[in-house]
Amino acid sequence: MKKSYFIWLSIYCVVWVFTYLEFQASLTEIQLVCICLFLAILFILPIFADKPNWQTILFSVQALTTIGIFYPIDHVLNPYIIVIHLLIIAEAVFYLSQKKSFIVIGVQFVSILFIMIEATLPTSTLIWYGIIDVLVVIALLHYQKVHKHEIELGKRNDALLDEYRKMKRQLMVEEELARMDERNMIGREIHDSVGHKLTALLMQFEAFRLSARAQDIEKITNLKELTEQSLEETRKAVKSFKQEEIGGLQGIIRLIRKLEVESFMKVHFSVKHGAFAAPLTGEQSFAIYRAVQEALTNIMKHSATREAQVMFEAPGGSIFRFEVINRVIPNSFYQEGYGLKAMRDRLEKVGGSLEVIQDEEQFSVRGTIQLIERSVAYD
Repeated sequence: MKKSYFIWLSIYCVVWVFTYLEFQASLTEIQLVCICLFLAILFILPIFADKPNWQTILFSVQALTTIGIFYPIDHVLNPYIIVIHLLIIAEAVFYLSQKKSFIVIGVQFVSILFIMIEATLPTSTLIWYGIIDVLVVIALLHYQKVHKHEIELGKRNDALLDEYRKMKRQLMVEEELARMDERNMIGREIHDSVGHKLTALLMQFEAFRLSARAQDIEKITNLKELTEQSLEETRKAVKSFKQEEIGGLQGIIRLIRKLEVESFMKVHFSVKHGAFAAPLTGEQSFAIYRAVQEALTNIMKHSATREAQVMFEAPGGSIFRFEVINRVIPNSFYQEGYGLKAMRDRLEKVGGSLEVIQDEEQFSVRGTIQLIERSVAYD
């Protein structure tokens, strides 16, 4: 109600200025009291934004105050009474239901009819004013019907959108559970079949070593060590199957996909050579995810589009670079706020940097992180 209230207030201010000038400062005490009451109701209306019954009463009281304000002294009618009369009806139609707005319209018609009769206007003039009022009221009621229908459609769309997001979240959870169940099943199969057979083979080698000839002991020992290494690698593989993937670029993309579902955005990913193999630490992965999340949040808040491009690359294997790009309105201006500053600080803590670029067509947030070299030893 806040925005629409100030629009109505501005219209009333303009109309009342011309109304006061029409009175030529010849206002009686009763007229001044009624004007004060009318304006007081106008200012307290936002307090009753969620109370339609009270709004109906206040609009009706406003309609009755017009009798005291515009009562035709010496049978002279202020022409702005028609404008005030229609404004009250329009405001009631805008804020109230059809049933309650009819109450205000009825009270307002009684008030305006009483004033016009007291002004002893010609019958033709009364008919003319009546036709104008009826046509305006019909138009306002039609607008009310369309406006209420749009509000209902908006609520339905919001409900459907919430339901869609819940279903997407549930689907992602179920997919994750199914993936974990499958990984656990594969891990159990490896453990039960390969693991048990390697353990049995290891025991047979040990028994064979105890009864073997001296010249065969070294060969048997080597075979036993090889079997032990295979068993250890099998155990590590089974353990890794039972752990959820959360690190590296795969984990980052999974988290961003969840954010994409929540925010109802369209994100285009571009993963260049070397990005998937980049040795990102958990802290670096989290910093990159938070940076991309903040960039997408800024797009939702400040951009006219709900579409973004996210690019990952690791040129030369020495650095990891990400970039979030979205289209902007030409000649738009941006100022670095708390979100971008926090993003820059978070990246700097993990040995990275942040660069923000804007041109006539697009806004780009580019982050760079120095990768930690990991040496791999081969036997």
